[in-house]
Parts: sequence; structure tokens; C-alpha cells
Amino acid sequence: MNIVVRKARTEDVEAIFDIRTSVVQNHLSRQQLSEMGITPATLSEILATGAGVWLAEVNGSPAAFSSIDDEDGCVFALFVNPAFEGLGLGRLLLLEAETALFRNHETIWLETDGRDGIRANGFYRKHGWTHVDTMANGDVRYEKRRAK
Repeated sequence: MNIVVRKARTEDVEAIFDIRTSVVQNHLSRQQLSEMGITPATLSEILATGAGVWLAEVNGSPAAFSSIDDEDGCVFALFVNPAFEGLGLGRLLLLEAETALFRNHETIWLETDGRDGIRANGFYRKHGWTHVDTMANGDVRYEKRRAK
């Protein structure tokens, strides 16, 4: 099995949307993403700037992606197509995101669904993230400090 993690390019827009809408937990439809301002056009603009978005491919097939907001110091997204779970893609993509963010930030953060049974929570805790807050909508905030 050949796994490659690389910076995403504008030609990856459809693959990223396919991955994002394939997940079961924290699922959003294309319509819901559009209502949040996340469209193929806005993603193409982001990718054209060389922003922090990475794509993981398995044997040449797009399988997972992560993205960051470097200005704000957060992991914005990390999603794995369910057909490719269990291959370590989330770990590889999280490492890319953390490495990029720690270049400019001492503490980085992310938010995810805080409901019971959401696997992302265990994943982030396993990788050294600390739960620091629970929002009114039930989402949780995690933070991680740069290793000294």
C-alpha cells in the first residue's frame, strides 16, 4: 500500500468535497457547507494561495484531508473517508497541521463535536490535545502547546 501526504492543489477541490461529505460523524452536506461559505469557488481560492491544506492519497486515490487557519492558530478540518479509516491517515495529517501551526504559534487549538460517542475526541486526546472548554452548542475546544 502506497500512502502519500501532499499539499492540496486546486484540482483537488472535488476530491476534498467528496471526502468531507463521505464522513458519518460530523457529516455536512454540500448545501450545509455552502451555507457556511465553504464552496468549490472559495476552496479553490484558498488552495491557489498555497494555504495549509493537505491531502492523503492511498494508492493514488484521495482518502483524507486536513486544513489549518494559520492566522488564527487552529486546525480547521481533518476528515478521513470511511473507506480508508484505520490506515493512520488522520495521524499523518494531524502531524502536518501541527507542524505548520507550531512554526508561528506556541499554543494551537481546534473545536469538534463534544457529544458522547464522537470518535474525534478520543483521537485528539490520544495525540496530546487537552480539552479546555465546552461551548453552549455542545462543541468542545482542545488546545495543544508546542513541546519545549
